[in-house]
Amino acid sequence: MDFEFPPELEKFRQEVREFVRTEIPPGYEGVGMEEEDPKESQAIRRKLAARGWLTMAWPKQYGGMEAPHYQQLVFNEEMAYHRVPAADNSVTMLGPILMLEGTEEQKREFLPRIARAEMRWGQGYSEPGSGSDLASLQTSAVADGDDFVINGTKIWTSGAHNAEWLFMLARTNQDAEKHRGISFLLVDMKTPGLTIRPIINMAGIHGFNQLFFDNVRTPKRYLVGELNRGWYVGARLLDFERSGVQRSATGKRILEELVQFAKETSWDGVPLAKKPEVRNRLADMAVEVEVCRMISYRIAYLQSRGEVFNKEASVGKVFGSEMQQRLYRTGMSMLGLYGMLSRGSKWAPLQGRIQRGFLTSFSSTIAAGTSEIQRNVIANRGLGLPRG
Repeated sequence: MDFEFPPELEKFRQEVREFVRTEIPPGYEGVGMEEEDPKESQAIRRKLAARGWLTMAWPKQYGGMEAPHYQQLVFNEEMAYHRVPAADNSVTMLGPILMLEGTEEQKREFLPRIARAEMRWGQGYSEPGSGSDLASLQTSAVADGDDFVINGTKIWTSGAHNAEWLFMLARTNQDAEKHRGISFLLVDMKTPGLTIRPIINMAGIHGFNQLFFDNVRTPKRYLVGELNRGWYVGARLLDFERSGVQRSATGKRILEELVQFAKETSWDGVPLAKKPEVRNRLADMAVEVEVCRMISYRIAYLQSRGEVFNKEASVGKVFGSEMQQRLYRTGMSMLGLYGMLSRGSKWAPLQGRIQRGFLTSFSSTIAAGTSEIQRNVIANRGLGLPRG
């Protein structure tokens, strides 16, 4: 196996790095440090879209460049490493699933606008009583003329307060078995009857939301895939959500910052970098970050061949999210009591980034499917083990 990219992709990597150096606003601290400024992040995405980078692997007819998947991988890796808000769920999730399951009318209406960074989308999956057992969801969508009328509630909807549109799962047949009778719908967030309630996480960031639907209408032309077969559309979309190189790229950046901190910091007169327990933990994390990167590369390879990457996506998700938790725990251990200081304190090491990441990492093994769910997918679909 060749572990190096060809010269043309390394040249492209340098071009992306030059973009970051010259085009990202001075003083920008990157994703995760503050509540996202939608105008700022959208301005960055539009710069990327103007170069064709945002959706470079997409077909040209939908706003892409038909670039190799590995070129898209290099771009995503550099964006995540430099904490640039390039990828959002419209690019990484909805766009690909529309190309696979959408009607030509839906593709023409939405894909070029996503490629131009003109749309922001929320994801309406989880409900207060339906998280890991998502197929038990109760939000209903009842056919009425040319529309579906939606009633119910969604929770943990990331970015809904900044989104113009929502893709969601709703029950369209109350009498069917729970995995059947679910449909995949698109909803304009400006539709009357839709209410958003913010959820603030323990890092003090407003990223999640709860949505309430009170007779919200969406046209039937915004049904994606077959009626009552949306579970399979939604599950396929999750493979895109769970894969990607972002976890290893952000992990690499944090690890490098911790290594530099260890070189520059002494506890009790002894440099951290010379303490065996610190060196060993950092070495272990370096191995984990590299393993996570190789899993991501494997998924990109399967995508480039048009192969299904269902179990591989779950492997990447469970390993990457748990790796991030171990990495931030390592950082908190290295920082000692200073690690409890938040951004804004002059004594907070690394601008409080480790504390912020440690707090937000707790949800990483829950969001996009818990680690238990991922292990079930790996066991059943990857290893062929029996259920129950």
